[in-house]
Amino acid sequence: MLANDSFHIAVLPGDGIGPEVMAPALAVLNKVAASTPRLKLRFTEAPAGAGHYRDTGTSLPESTVKLCEQADAILLGACGLPHIRYPDNTEIMPQVELRFIFDLYAGVRPCRLIPNIPSPIVGAAERGIDLILIRESTEGLFASMGKGVVTETEARETLLITRKTCERLFDFSFRLAQRRKARGAPGRLACVDKANAFKAYAFFRKIFDECAARYPGVDTDRIYVDACSAMLVRRPWDFDVLVMENMFGDILSDLTAGLIGGMGMAPSADIGDKHAVFQPCHGTAPDIMGKGLANPTAMILSSAIADGVLRALDSPAVN
Repeated sequence: MLANDSFHIAVLPGDGIGPEVMAPALAVLNKVAASTPRLKLRFTEAPAGAGHYRDTGTSLPESTVKLCEQADAILLGACGLPHIRYPDNTEIMPQVELRFIFDLYAGVRPCRLIPNIPSPIVGAAERGIDLILIRESTEGLFASMGKGVVTETEARETLLITRKTCERLFDFSFRLAQRRKARGAPGRLACVDKANAFKAYAFFRKIFDECAARYPGVDTDRIYVDACSAMLVRRPWDFDVLVMENMFGDILSDLTAGLIGGMGMAPSADIGDKHAVFQPCHGTAPDIMGKGLANPTAMILSSAIADGVLRALDSPAVN
């Protein structure tokens, strides 16, 4: 925890069941603050999402961006509605826009099996699951969002991987593995890529190897993404920390959420050098909005969000 244990949190409730889940999330955070000496949390709510886009023509108003810029952290509810889209037919995704605006390059996706929540993986209850997937969040294939070229005969999107972002991402990942090792976890970091087929991923792995030389106390693995997918659904307890490109992280983070009970049980954080966004991984579920059906899992999810917030606030990237 920081020397100054007072935090201003920007709260963006989002769309669909986002506000329904946000309410108990704030209740849990208030209880955490009340039971933690010197910790004080101040919340300021602001609009963002598909509903706001429908009403005003913008999904992320400048006033919300300014609030997020001034806050110590951002707590974001699920955003987007399937029937409200941009003119190019892409979804409303303030969560992705915030990553680019604030250069939130480290997408932290904890995957921890909660007691009494069943997993589809045989042996998970006995062996346990406790791993963290780190998804680069500003480059990779997502760097082409809104920039792709589509004609009558073909469509092109460009994958981007830069040395600067890789070095920051890998330093973040190695430091996280070090902290986990100090707390009793294996502290082993795996680089997940497709370096056998694409020059961009070979470049990604080369920079990982260079960075690994600066952290001799952290054991490392290199694994292709297809093999990693198979291993995660067979023996997830063999993994501790995994780092990967944006699109691979988008896919495998959904897979790891499935290991612990589904997207509704998975918290996430997008962290940069100066800002951080914390959110659940579930969708807006407009079909059950306002029916109270989100409430049974909301408190469990809120606890996961609170845990993710407090753990990620301990990150050296935020500190």
